[in-house]
Amino acid sequence: MLEKGKISASQMGMMLFLAVVASGVMWIPGITGKYAHNDLWLSPIWAALMGTVTVWIAHRLHCMYPEKTSVQYSEEIVGKVAGKAIGFLFIFFYLHLSGFVVRSYAEFIVQNFLHKTPISVVIITMIFVCTWAVRAGIEVIGRTAQLFFPVFLIPVLFIPLLLNNMKLDYLFPMLEHGLVPSLKGALVPGGWFSEMFLLSFLLPYVRNQEKGKSSALYAVIGVMLLLTMINFFILFVLGKQIGDFLFPVMVAFRYISVAEFFENMESLVMAIWILGMFVKISIFYYVTVLGASQWFRMSNYRSLVLPIGFFVGLFSFWSFPNFNTGLYFDIYAFPFYGPLIQTVLPLFLLIIAVLRKKGQSQNQNLTAAKHK
Repeated sequence: MLEKGKISASQMGMMLFLAVVASGVMWIPGITGKYAHNDLWLSPIWAALMGTVTVWIAHRLHCMYPEKTSVQYSEEIVGKVAGKAIGFLFIFFYLHLSGFVVRSYAEFIVQNFLHKTPISVVIITMIFVCTWAVRAGIEVIGRTAQLFFPVFLIPVLFIPLLLNNMKLDYLFPMLEHGLVPSLKGALVPGGWFSEMFLLSFLLPYVRNQEKGKSSALYAVIGVMLLLTMINFFILFVLGKQIGDFLFPVMVAFRYISVAEFFENMESLVMAIWILGMFVKISIFYYVTVLGASQWFRMSNYRSLVLPIGFFVGLFSFWSFPNFNTGLYFDIYAFPFYGPLIQTVLPLFLLIIAVLRKKGQSQNQNLTAAKHK
């Protein structure tokens, strides 16, 4: 195996949790609010179904081809040529997504805090830091996720400080227009939940693999609960105006003011969010490097870390020329693009793999019957 490091099932679950929720917690409430309005708290629940299905598919494929990632077992399932094409598609997807996530992170930082800083500086510094984590391997990334996981949840403790600004009346009328608005609002977070397919790259390096599936499902439930809770408290603070804000979480935390001491909490929230984004980008960056080295059948993935990092930087500019284009991609393209590559394509591989296994077992039974 290219990677000799190992992580625990719980570390894998924390990695998956941060990989999905780190960016989603800032963007999803505003996007969901445009469609679901005061029913936006329901959208993460529907979206979690996508994550559950993706985890089941990835785990079934892993059980059939243990110690191999999706880049490797694609060749066994559909043949060398088609398998290489599918493996390249996975690698390109995660390279593209890595660049997109880095650019989204940089846009958020520049628009909200570092207004005069060139966006290229923000992008290069984050890629540089993540490069060290990727070179260090999956164990370091797993331990980093384990360390930052409780820190990332600290802003949840500040929610009670907003009680004076909350109005429960904003929750009503519930389901005024039926389930359709909340289902529309679930499309975007559904794309994020499909990122649980990262499981296929991480499971081969989990020590206690019997707990791998349950840890991944716990990650899905954790993301669902956190997004639902965040949507609730933002709704109670901002009401139906949520859809008017691009980053409603930051807006809501600006309302916190206790005895003129606890104020400007959005700066602390941003600092904690950056830690989560560091883990997310490192995971996508690592998966891209690992998949590319397996595609080229290399003996060491570390020689690809810097070249892939260079391409991540290029893709961060190539992904979208400006912020509005990126937002359009996030709302209208990724809800289909993400699940297509991370859920539908793996499902296609699983169906073929099951049919091939059945065909092989039937041939073996016929051969055994002839010998008798």
